[in-house]
Amino acid sequence: MKIALFGHGTMGRVLEESARAAGHEIGVVFTSANVGDAVRLLPGHTVAIDFSVPGAVPAHVEAAAAAGVPLVEGTTGWQGDEVRVRKVVEGRGGALVYGANFSIGVNLFYRIVTSAAELFRGVAAYDPFIEEAHHARKRDAPSGTALALQTILSRALGRKEQGTSVPIASTRAGQIPGTHRVGFDSAADQILLTHTARSRAGLSAGALLAAHWIVGRRGMYAFADVLDDILAHEAEKERKVR
Repeated sequence: MKIALFGHGTMGRVLEESARAAGHEIGVVFTSANVGDAVRLLPGHTVAIDFSVPGAVPAHVEAAAAAGVPLVEGTTGWQGDEVRVRKVVEGRGGALVYGANFSIGVNLFYRIVTSAAELFRGVAAYDPFIEEAHHARKRDAPSGTALALQTILSRALGRKEQGTSVPIASTRAGQIPGTHRVGFDSAADQILLTHTARSRAGLSAGALLAAHWIVGRRGMYAFADVLDDILAHEAEKERKVR
């Protein structure tokens, strides 16, 4: 694949290194110096991947859709613009995969949390909570991952109907690796589920997986849709082998 990158911060550089190591070509890298020419420079790329800043996401989506290049949106904190972004993607026949976190491990963690919450549904003795911690440079708090976990828990526990949100505690300090904890606390005991990222390699691996998947498709998809499709395909292959 020939990949265009929006943003060249720490995550962008990790992604560039991972993509080159996997045999992909890195085309244009957009920064504040050249992003105004995105519509002109994007054609000819297989896919674009965005790890930039929340405020720039709508413009990047519009540029990719105008150029006919599918986009993997790894930036977080832009959910307030989701209606606008969806209208652009669907109105122009674009293609977009988005996710609060592209780590495959985190997305499997979402499923573990869903199953756990379903077990606790209706058990009033246990109160759910979320704790997340990241390095001091991370801008959004709570993290997109924590907000996704809050939605998962609220839905699985039936709290949306009650209008009661699951509380989130956020920490930004030092060099803390991305850490998310989901707890269920009672007077008798506490159950704690934890995901800790050791590096950004998991994010880049997931983003490249999504980039492969979105090519040739149209519409707006969550990263969970990508995993659902891939896992279903693998299960079908396994069934045929048996």
